[in-house]
Amino acid sequence: MSDFLLEILTQELPYKFIPDAQKQLKSAFEKLFCEFGIEYKKLDIQATPRRLAVMVFDITDKQKDILKEARGPILNIALNDKGEYTPAALGFAKKNNVSEKDLYQKDNYIWAKIEIKGKSTKEILCENIENIIFKLQGAHFMRWGNHEQKFSRPIENVVALYNNDILPLKVLDKTSTNKTLGHRFSKNKVVTITNAKTYIDDLKKANVIVDVEERKNTIVKSASDCAAKIDTVINFENLDDLLEEVTYITEYPIPVLCDFDKKYLEIPDIVTTTVMSKHQRYFPLWQKDGKLSNHFITMANFVGSDEESMNNIKAGNQRVVSARLEDGIFFYKEDTKTPLDNKVEALKGMTFQKGLGSLFDKTQRIIALCKEICTQLKINDTDILRAAKLSKADLSTQLVFEFTELQGFIGENYALKSGEKENIALAIKEHYFPLSAYSETPSKIEGQVVSIADKIDTICALFISTQGKMKKKRPTGSNDPLGARRAAIGILRTVINNNLKLNIKTLIDNSLSTISKEFNIPLESETKDEVYDFILNRLTIMYEKEFSQNILKASAINNPLEDLDKFLTRAKFIQKADESEKFKKLSEAANRVLRIVKDASAVLVDEKLFVLNEEKALFEAIKKQNVDETNIQAYTQSLENLIEPVNNFFDKVLVMDKDEKIKNNRIALLNLLKEKFQKVCNFQYL
Repeated sequence: MSDFLLEILTQELPYKFIPDAQKQLKSAFEKLFCEFGIEYKKLDIQATPRRLAVMVFDITDKQKDILKEARGPILNIALNDKGEYTPAALGFAKKNNVSEKDLYQKDNYIWAKIEIKGKSTKEILCENIENIIFKLQGAHFMRWGNHEQKFSRPIENVVALYNNDILPLKVLDKTSTNKTLGHRFSKNKVVTITNAKTYIDDLKKANVIVDVEERKNTIVKSASDCAAKIDTVINFENLDDLLEEVTYITEYPIPVLCDFDKKYLEIPDIVTTTVMSKHQRYFPLWQKDGKLSNHFITMANFVGSDEESMNNIKAGNQRVVSARLEDGIFFYKEDTKTPLDNKVEALKGMTFQKGLGSLFDKTQRIIALCKEICTQLKINDTDILRAAKLSKADLSTQLVFEFTELQGFIGENYALKSGEKENIALAIKEHYFPLSAYSETPSKIEGQVVSIADKIDTICALFISTQGKMKKKRPTGSNDPLGARRAAIGILRTVINNNLKLNIKTLIDNSLSTISKEFNIPLESETKDEVYDFILNRLTIMYEKEFSQNILKASAINNPLEDLDKFLTRAKFIQKADESEKFKKLSEAANRVLRIVKDASAVLVDEKLFVLNEEKALFEAIKKQNVDETNIQAYTQSLENLIEPVNNFFDKVLVMDKDEKIKNNRIALLNLLKEKFQKVCNFQYL
């Protein structure tokens, strides 16, 4: 058993690419070893801003030899009239490196047992590593120098070791070696790597912490210890993204304690913490009483702790954050000179989307949709309409113009300063929720209603503006500028999580109609269905782990957007019922009916045209079905009484009788039955 190490040293990689590259490398090497039957005990992928490292431990040194049967020509071609092997059979033997005596007959063919010698693991790695590296994918890959292959950043060095030996390998013009570079500021510039087992420790001596988790833990512990010295704390639970970013932009993180003028604490905490964490990658510090401190920690990717260097790092970061916060406090003071209500008018000068008016126009549409939602929910709309009116007002403020990610949060703060009710201010912030696919939805009804209205308007506006030849501009896997996919999930989660009895289909219809009339854009016939399908596709994705595709399709007997609660209740019932033998028999009976009358239209049944007792029995059984379909369990159980009459009908009755009247009457009978079955689910998917 052996160990293998591969290190690709590059110029600084974009931090978002690094964790993705780790996953891609892990998948690629697992697939490689599986494909060639190479066994190993552990596969470890580590990374820093400058290096991607693959370590494989206790790996087998070669493939197993394989003995397989190969089929040759058919006997009438492989043998002549005398029973001797023909040139075709002999050619087959030569091709597979076996002698004539090793050939044998089976199943009317000539066969041979062929032994395939396994390749060495070294050979397999040398043949495939370069291909794996250049199959990595990420944003903004480019060609470097005179090379045709694309990569995220220029490759500076390659280490490839099999046990203690250098594995002969070439990536672009870089020949593999056992030497790599340490940290840029380390005294040990060049590091000789002994083997995969010593790799991490070898680089630690050169001030590089290769292990991602170790680096992350180092950041958490060292920063926490530094914060504790001034009796403050870091809320790491709210800084997952920042912690990951700092982990992937440092090789040797050292905490540096910095501060800023206390006057900047006058502005909302969200502004200060956003400047520090989102813009500057600093960790904000909080006092034990929960108040924001005027201190922060930056993690320097630095070696050494001499006082002059630390002071220079500290001074530089303090200058930067002070300049950003100075802008913030200036904008905040200017914005708060007038109440939030006064800023609504300024939205008339801000374009929502080309050809679809201003943000003021959008606000008016949100208000109209909020009225309709309140009518459906039968709730008072006073505070909701006020929140809708002010929902976009903060977009016209200087502070949000400078820090766009603070939309909603600043609106809440300005609303409270303007004397608005707390529930209205909260709705202004929360109508943007959820901020990601699985983050929290609005907590109060005001925010829920405004959020749904805003997102429906955004999606409908997008689909109207991208009709016809513009369809290619609709959301794709890599392009969704208006966040339409997130908006669709937000609508669904807000309605479902809060059990809101809403007909989303009607809201979509009215929103599309309003936008079409307002901007004189003809509404194409298929656009409504495209909006439904877009949102329903998100619904399917949301529940793909809970329900199979067939269960979801079977449950959609009407447009699920008309009543999401009823749709999900039906899906849960069908999923459970589909496990029972009785329901499976009902499904079989239903599908026998549906195959005959798939496209038949409703026609009255004439009892006088019944010829056989089985027709009469089925009709009588149908008439006895009078259970309310709103109780799906009771209704389905009542339909189980139809299984036997249905099967008897198909066993004894020829539907396509020569007599046209009798045939049509039998189809009408089955169509009546189809209507009963379709109130349960779309059985054709089961």
